[in-house]
Formats: sequence, C-alpha cells, structure tokens
Amino acid sequence: MCPIWPLHLIVLYVLALCPLWVICQNVPRLTAVFSPPSIIVKMEEYKYVDVSIEGSGLELNDAFKISSQNEQLAWAEWNSSNLYEKHDSTWKGKIRVNGNFIGRTNLVLEVKRDADTFSVTNGTVPVVITRVERVIDTIFTTSVAVFIALIFINFGCAMHWPTVRDVIKRPIGPAIGMVGQFLFMPLSSFGLGYVIFPNSPAMRLGMFFTGVAPGGGASNVWTFILGGNLNLSLAMTTISTICSFGFMPAWLFSLGQVVFHNAKIVVPYARIAYFVVGLVVPLGIGLSMQKLTPKFAGFMVRILKGFSTTLLLFIIIFAIVTNLYIFQLFTWEIVVAGMGMPWLGYCFGYLAARLMRQPHEDALAISIETGIQNTGIAIFLLRYALGQPEADLTTVVPVSAAIMTPFPMIAIFIYQKIKACIVNRQKHQKIVEEANTPTSETPEPGVAVIATVDALGTK
Repeated sequence: MCPIWPLHLIVLYVLALCPLWVICQNVPRLTAVFSPPSIIVKMEEYKYVDVSIEGSGLELNDAFKISSQNEQLAWAEWNSSNLYEKHDSTWKGKIRVNGNFIGRTNLVLEVKRDADTFSVTNGTVPVVITRVERVIDTIFTTSVAVFIALIFINFGCAMHWPTVRDVIKRPIGPAIGMVGQFLFMPLSSFGLGYVIFPNSPAMRLGMFFTGVAPGGGASNVWTFILGGNLNLSLAMTTISTICSFGFMPAWLFSLGQVVFHNAKIVVPYARIAYFVVGLVVPLGIGLSMQKLTPKFAGFMVRILKGFSTTLLLFIIIFAIVTNLYIFQLFTWEIVVAGMGMPWLGYCFGYLAARLMRQPHEDALAISIETGIQNTGIAIFLLRYALGQPEADLTTVVPVSAAIMTPFPMIAIFIYQKIKACIVNRQKHQKIVEEANTPTSETPEPGVAVIATVDALGTK
C-alpha cells in the first residue's frame, strides 16, 4: 500500500490540472467596443467601423478575424492590419462593411491563434442593409403617373355619361364590387396570411395591407381591352376609391392590430386623395373634349385599345427591369400569396355577379375590379408602418401580387384572340363555299339561254 494513501489521489489530481491551468492562463480575455455600435448600410455601398479591443492574454502575431453570419447580405474586411504586433493593453483597428442585399445580419469578431479560435466579449455588431433610393425609381413612378393620366383622358373621351348615370341610380354592380373589395378581399388576405406565413407577422401585414387597398387603375384598362363594361368599371373605381376613406381605417385599426401589434399604422389619406384627383380630373377633361372637340375625342377613342395595351406592356416590363433585385426574395410562399389574392378576387367577383344575374360584360368588369388592388397604396402603408429593412422586405408581397395579377387577364386576352381568329376563318370559309355553290333560284347558264329563246318564240 502507498505510504501516503489516500493523499496520492490528491497529488494525482493536482498534477493533472496543472497543464489545464497553464493553458487557461494563455486564453485571451478580451472585450470589444465598436463605433458606431450598430451599422446601417445601403445596398452596394459600404461603411467604416472603428473597433477597440481591450483585455489580456494576447500574444504577438495573434490575428483578429471578422466575419458575417450571412455574407449574401453583407460582408466585412479589415481596412487596417489585423495582427497584434506589439504589447499594448488596447488594440485598435478599422473595418469596412459592404452591403449586398436588404436584410439583417451580424458581424462576429474573433481571435485566431494558429489553429485555435477564441471568442471576444461584445464581439458581435448588428448590421442593417437597406435599399438605395435610385433615380430610375423616380423616373418610373413619374412616367407611369403621366401615362395613367393620359389613359384616363382617353377613358373620359370614351365614357358614355348617361350609362354611368344609370349605373349610379341602380348601383347593383358597384354594390357587388364593394362587397368583394371591402369585405371579401380583406378577410381572404387576413386568412391567407396566417395559412401562408404562420411565423412571419410582418409578411402577414404586407398581405393584409394589399387586401384592404382600393381597386387599381389598371382594372379599367383591362376591362376595356377584354371587352367588359368600361362605364361600370370607371364608376366602380371612383366609388371604391372614395369609400376607401372610411373602409381602410376600419380594417387597419381592427384586424391590422391583430396581425401586427407593434406596427405604426398610418392611414394614407393624402395619397388616396391624390389618387381620387388623378382619376376624376382626367376623366373630366375627357368628357369636356367630347363636347368641345368631338373629332379629336373620336380620334382618342380609336387609339384607346392600342394605347392601353402599350401602356400595360410598358408598366410590366419597366417594373420588372427596375426591380430585378426583389426577385431574390421570391419563395414559393411569396408566389402563392401573389397569386392567391387577385385570382380569388377574380373568381369571387365574377361568380357573385353572375349569381345576381348580371350580364357577362358587367360580370367581367366586376371581377376585374375586385381582383386588381392598388398595390402602390399597400407599399406606401408598409413604408410607414414598419422600420427598415422590414418595410422593404415586406413590399415583396404587394409586388408579387402586382406581378401575378395580369396572368389571368393575359390568358383571357389570348383566348379571345384565338377564338376571334377561328370564328373569322369559319366565316371566310362559309362565304367562299356560298360563292362556289349555285343556289336553286339561279338557273344554270344553258337552261337560262333555252328559256330565253322559248320566250322570244312565243312572242
């Protein structure tokens, strides 16, 4: 038996712990201070951040490592030496932070010694990447506003005021549209938001804001192109936009607070008012042109269909080109959300109108008016309700809705063109067949000659 038993066990433990104690003495104990403590940088731009590190345990040629938790959003590099080259209680350096895409991430500071990596207290700094306000965005918005004003002047030239007056006196179509616009669309967007984005309140808010927005100006263009009742469509757009002054606050301050508790919801009365003015004034100009310059008004009506189609193509192509970056945010959930709202609105509007025994032209106008939302107002609401970058991130929902909205209309347009070509070909074939087929009333040439000779002989 060991003469120092059981003290030999204690000696063995001490001998085993000594190397660990020596190793622990060499581990750096550091605290970092970033200036500024949080970083906001725009996409495709960069910012500099000063970092000061204090503590003990550093050895010469220790290297400081800076990394991003998501380099798709932002990445960082040293703008100074990252080596500990002289014995000092404080080490200072400068970091360049580069923004790649909108979102949130963190930069992490660590110490690297050979193959080992050591953490630093307070070594994480948050980074917010926001979107750059570009000149091309302003050009696009301004040009679309000008073209929309011109198209509504054309609509005013084509509007038949007695028909509009009859619609207002017997507002069955507008009433169906109001139910779809301000009851079905908000409730369906609220429900779909919880189904598609169960863990993302901000995305649910983006979907809900899209659902409570009034009808968009593109509804009148599509109604005209597809052969719907333009007078009913114009009346419905005007009525729904004016009524949105009351319906939007009711939904925003009721279900809107349920969707997102911390949202700073502001009703965009001024923006709605601008839209009403931008709708009514051009229509008034067009109606005046019918009386003052009827020939020019007739010319405006003749070019209306081609001009409307060109305008839609311009908006779709220009919007996609100027917002290519936002497609990086598209997921299957975003695509389904973009399809769900307008497409359900189309179906509800048309079925409700047909159940109320409305003619096809009126049902088509009601369907389009219900499904097409003013996504510009939804984007405006999100910009004021949420901070950055969530405001920019959630705009992908109304943008997706705007992109997915035209597809059913384009499909119907192509179907109408194919059907018209088939009908015209059948008519042409029928005319040719009738021209080549002798009728019973017209005698053959030989018979006609004999009959004429007999008649002369009788005389």
